[in-house]
Amino acid sequence: MTENDNAIRLMLAYLCIAQEAEASLVRKVEILDRFGLTDSEIAKVCLSPVQSVRNARQMLKKKPHAKKKTL
Repeated sequence: MTENDNAIRLMLAYLCIAQEAEASLVRKVEILDRFGLTDSEIAKVCLSPVQSVRNARQMLKKKPHAKKKTL
């Protein structure tokens, strides 16, 4: 992947969370994780340390998923 392709990819990632400006880092990581971005790429887009992104991913793994009730 060229440097130009990488820049475009990060700009698109930024646009995906632009409307989520007030969202927590966990929510931003949840959105950007769908695109297969690395920790360092997400950190660049969110202007956060890489370790904070890793911590957010760990919180997402521990988050209980809503279960549907079956009748």
